Amino acid sequence: VQLVESGGGLVQTGGSLRLSCVNSGGGFSFDEMGWYRQNPGKERESVATITHSGETNYADFVKGRFTISKNIAGNTLYLQLNNLSPEDTAVYYCNAVVWTNKGWTRYRRDYWGQGTQVTVPS
Repeated sequence: VQLVESGGGLVQTGGSLRLSCVNSGGGFSFDEMGWYRQNPGKERESVATITHSGETNYADFVKGRFTISKNIAGNTLYLQLNNLSPEDTAVYYCNAVVWTNKGWTRYRRDYWGQGTQVTVPS
């Protein structure tokens, strides 16, 4: 598994960007995928997630501005960001989760991309 993000950049307040995340390793099915973001000195926070079946979940601060989606094969993840503000400035990371069962124990394995910078000047 190798997650590779793209699509970040500098955009003015109110602008839009579309982030993409490709699993260049291919041939892998994830139970859940998502986008997280982080600023220096702060904890990484969840932005949006999508399950294998397509159920989505968004952070409250998204407020209908962002849309998470994936392609049919499930190996490419997208995040459409609209109406961006300076508070959205961060490094955005792609995340993929695989759950495995061993006996009575359930294990979670996370995969992360290298991140893509989104900058909205104030």
